[in-house]
Amino acid sequence: MKSALITGITGQDGSYLAELLLQKGYRVYGLTRRSSTVVTDRISHLVDRMTLLSGDLLDQPSLVEAMEVSKPDEIYNLAAQSFVQTSWNQPVLTAEFTATGVTRMLEAMKKAAPKARFYQASSSEMYGKVQAVPQVESTPFYPRSPYGVAKLYGHWITVNYRESFNLHASSGILFNHESPRRGLEFVTRKITHHVAMIKHGLTDELRLGNLDARRDWGFAGDYVEAMWLMLQHDKPDDFVVATNETHTVQEFVELAFGFADLDWKKYVKIDERFMRPAEVDLLIGDPKKAKQKLNWEPKTSFRDLVKMMVDSDLALIKARV
Repeated sequence: MKSALITGITGQDGSYLAELLLQKGYRVYGLTRRSSTVVTDRISHLVDRMTLLSGDLLDQPSLVEAMEVSKPDEIYNLAAQSFVQTSWNQPVLTAEFTATGVTRMLEAMKKAAPKARFYQASSSEMYGKVQAVPQVESTPFYPRSPYGVAKLYGHWITVNYRESFNLHASSGILFNHESPRRGLEFVTRKITHHVAMIKHGLTDELRLGNLDARRDWGFAGDYVEAMWLMLQHDKPDDFVVATNETHTVQEFVELAFGFADLDWKKYVKIDERFMRPAEVDLLIGDPKKAKQKLNWEPKTSFRDLVKMMVDSDLALIKARV
């Protein structure tokens, strides 16, 4: 039986990855930060089947201890300050968690689990002001937020530890991936949650920023499979994980409101507060390398993803009213 250690296990990706690994018969350990209340909503249906360990990406000894306890065959580093807007308000904290936190994980691995296989959650935000369309693994990076810069550090430090210490360390450059478990601060879930609130008469408007921003949106449940496949690959490497389709925020809005039989133009208001200081206008990834080497490709269409999220939020709000 293989053992896996997941940081960020209480997040969207962590919960889907934990489900996948448990289905495959893994012993799953999840790292959670020390606090008076541990938020485990996304993994409440899994908690009795795995082990939660206390640790923090800012605390090196706790990471070493977690690896000594879990004796992982695979390590998935999904923990980060992962909201772009927040990274502008808390750039130093973002750097500590999202950038140097990766170094602490790799150092702990080098000391306590050097034979393990390591996955780093890189991000399409590293491309930022895109230098080529679509983006592939070799496309030059040009991050446009403290979050993107921090992710780029995490990406390159993973490459450096792989090449310098012969660690099996891979990075998945994941483009936007969503689900009903997405946090309410992210624009996709903000949209679907407000659609449900409007449908049930609990609010009458949705305030958004740039409706013209284009993104490559996939389903988080599909993307965690790509993470797992990277660590089954004999040679550690970096892979773009994306759908190779792009859609505007407005397209997402139109579909989401349409699934609830609502006219979005009656409810959506543009609010300057939600505009980024430096916008990322177009992200679209080509996952051909993942398809060729990992035999991975996305299963869930953009339309099905939006419907899944709207249906989930409609049910969620209905249960509350």
